[in-house]
Amino acid sequence: MSDLLHVPGPDDRTIEVLDGGDPEGYPVLYHGGSPSAVAAYQPMDDTARALGLRLITYSRPGYGGSTPRPAAGTYADDVTESALVLDHLGAGEFLTFGWSGGGPRALACAALLPDRCRATTSVAGVAPHDAAGLDWFDGMADENIAEYHAAEQGADAYTAYLEESFMPVLHVSAGELAEAMGGLVTPVDREAMTPDLVDWMARTFHRAGAQGVVGVRDDGLAATRPWGFDLADVRVPAAIWQGRQDAMVPFAHGEWLAAAVPGAEAHLLDDEGHISLVNRLETILTDLKRLGGI
Repeated sequence: MSDLLHVPGPDDRTIEVLDGGDPEGYPVLYHGGSPSAVAAYQPMDDTARALGLRLITYSRPGYGGSTPRPAAGTYADDVTESALVLDHLGAGEFLTFGWSGGGPRALACAALLPDRCRATTSVAGVAPHDAAGLDWFDGMADENIAEYHAAEQGADAYTAYLEESFMPVLHVSAGELAEAMGGLVTPVDREAMTPDLVDWMARTFHRAGAQGVVGVRDDGLAATRPWGFDLADVRVPAAIWQGRQDAMVPFAHGEWLAAAVPGAEAHLLDDEGHISLVNRLETILTDLKRLGGI
């Protein structure tokens, strides 16, 4: 079973943490997507435990029970929370992976904590908004295009957009989730959405909206602004996983990241989408262990 904790954060803030997997295992820090907050998911917990991994994740500021920041931060700023959580749990060296909007956070940990992070993996992770030679929106579903264009307009305009158009999605039931996500869900992803997986996704959404739109807002603003670190500084072993059938984070993002992260191993899969990659978790984590020499 996973333990829900509340860890002291910077500036008298609180960080909501889920500590699961093998309690005696090697630490692996998981960064959830955008939007998300911690919610126990037994298949993920079981997979980590079977691989001898202690699965640690936390709700980013403004999500779940984690205190918001005074102002939106960058992806690099999330490394502060990551290090504090690991320190609190007594974890020194660690592995890290992130799904979707969590991908840049996993890469940030590798770039900014090179003495502790043994290896990193981005799973369907977004590329920098200003990535040279990348048409960031090409291949993205209309729902994400509208959202990120709103984020480009700044915090006030984006907040108004989220309150009108996004909050209803965060509150739908598991049975309504695929329909509510519309064009973001490709056929391969819809097929991958088992009842257990959809239930977990719905719970992460519900928790993500526990404080309103603040967490979602800060995530979207971070995605459309400079990351706060240089991908060239990722010097630990890295892997990029991306599916061609992904309408949330287009395939070209994975191709770009695979070329931009020094020495990254690319797993660019024609028959996978955004959500379906979660069903490859055992393979992804086994590969992450190999990269880290664990």
